[in-house]
Amino acid sequence: MVRIIAGERKGRVLATPTGSATRPTADRVRQALFDVLAHAPWGGPALLDGAHVLDAFAGTGALGLEALSRGGAQAVFFETDRSALAALRTNIHACGWGERCTVYPRDVTNPPAARATPASLLFLDPPYHKGLPTKALASLKAKGWIAPNAVAIIETGRDEPLPFTDEAEDAPPCAHDLLAERQHGAARLSIWRLA
Repeated sequence: MVRIIAGERKGRVLATPTGSATRPTADRVRQALFDVLAHAPWGGPALLDGAHVLDAFAGTGALGLEALSRGGAQAVFFETDRSALAALRTNIHACGWGERCTVYPRDVTNPPAARATPASLLFLDPPYHKGLPTKALASLKAKGWIAPNAVAIIETGRDEPLPFTDEAEDAPPCAHDLLAERQHGAARLSIWRLA
């Protein structure tokens, strides 16, 4: 069972699609991630309060909805899988956040030009081992979706090279600083400041 961990909608159970196409971030991993965001010297309440959030490869929307529950203002979700989209829309409706959320049923590596305030907080949880984080960030940057000094949280497989390193494919053309890195089972979370 996947649920919102804290904030305005704490305890809200989230719908999840059947099958293996979607891999929701486990509650304990999300808790650890949001603890880092809340308590790191570069984070804190100001990082989430009023944040414009972009949840790429959104699946159930658990990461973006958690950010809204903890003070985010608006969220944009990109997802292509039909069953994941149905679960995502169900979860947004169950939270009562239809006016605060926009869903794009399309590939985030080929987004439209931004029609919303650029995101100050981005979550990227793509399928592992496909080089998708750097491709998505390059496309989002080119189309105006990323605010200056945004923070990007990227989930990759534990054995994948970190984005923005020499081993990573197609590094996006934007300055970046690694703020934190954590491993949780088969997953690795890296947190970046983007220029």
